[in-house]
Amino acid sequence: MMPSESGAESPDRAAAQVETAAASAVATAAPAGGGPEPEAASASLGRHLSGLSWPQVKRLDALLSEPIPIHGRGNFPTLSVQPRQIVQVVRSSLEEQGLRVHGVRLHGSAASHVLHPESGLGYKDLDLVFRVDLRSEASFQLTKEKLVKVCTDTDRWSLISLSNKSGKNVELKFVDSVRRQFEFSVDSFQILLDPLLLFSQCSSTPMSEAFHPMVTGESLYGDFAEALDHLRHRVIATRSPEEIRGGGLLKYCHLLVRGLRPRPSTDVSALQRYMCSRFFIDFPDLAEQQRMLERYLEAHFSGADSARRYACLVTLHRVVNESTVCLMSHERRQTLALIATLALQALAEQGPAAVASLAWRSPVPDGVVPATVNYYVTPVHPLLSRAHASYPTWLPCN
Repeated sequence: MMPSESGAESPDRAAAQVETAAASAVATAAPAGGGPEPEAASASLGRHLSGLSWPQVKRLDALLSEPIPIHGRGNFPTLSVQPRQIVQVVRSSLEEQGLRVHGVRLHGSAASHVLHPESGLGYKDLDLVFRVDLRSEASFQLTKEKLVKVCTDTDRWSLISLSNKSGKNVELKFVDSVRRQFEFSVDSFQILLDPLLLFSQCSSTPMSEAFHPMVTGESLYGDFAEALDHLRHRVIATRSPEEIRGGGLLKYCHLLVRGLRPRPSTDVSALQRYMCSRFFIDFPDLAEQQRMLERYLEAHFSGADSARRYACLVTLHRVVNESTVCLMSHERRQTLALIATLALQALAEQGPAAVASLAWRSPVPDGVVPATVNYYVTPVHPLLSRAHASYPTWLPCN
């Protein structure tokens, strides 16, 4: 079972609530005159769950119906496929081989976009979560093309990525259990897709405001209404950041650049110290830090987002400089030098447009951004090219 992480609910009970809601929702059309009330649905389902409104259901249906090009590798052709078709084909294939799919969910930024597109966060990847039983090695082998496989006492899941050259990949995640599946409240949403998919298969009548399935959403943050309020008001909030791989540090800086701010009651200094400490625990040497940074930048900042890539690195440099307490001085300087080098590369790669790339609002009140930049481009060799061996850069906090 995939834990709901609601805090107040046990994982089994929370999952049972969602499945019960889905089963009843498929057969229940919205009453004439406006559809189900999300507030009433939330009260009956639990604080971490909520029924979607009619506009949200329409956005979800449009997202699942929009064809996405899946670019093949080598001589394989490009396929244009609707996400709902991908779900149906994958689900049928798994169940034909004896692996039951307990539910399919839309997760992360795409789910947040369905709930509140005006947040300005947008989405790149389409994350689809298949809840399955992966307790045996044979179950894992059914997803033969998996790119990632995690099997520990608390986490059992695998991942397949269908690539799209524009950056909108389709990520298929097969989950038995996962200890933590969100970083911040604004990306903690999952939407159960089964009612909508079953409705489209079984009903010959098109959806309308007066006749549509009840679709359930869940916030893994724990309180759906609170998390949705954070999304609407562009608030950064999380729980136990020390439990997040990498501490959520890179995503935190990304959200700052996107214009989100910690809620007033947050102890920002303590939050940033937790995130920095966990980041250096998970990525203890400079080579690992560089690989992680480059992967994150490639996944989240490309094309028109190049200006934000520079802004995110400048923000990261400030946060690490202010909040890192568990590194020796020379180790801290090495990490800061790595971030600065990547930032300068991001700026130089833009050529004459580099000045325009500085036109972003600094996330700190006293931040100073130069109005003009004079520079010339020279080849920048990786800082690690002269390193003969990697070495740990994190020391315990005593």
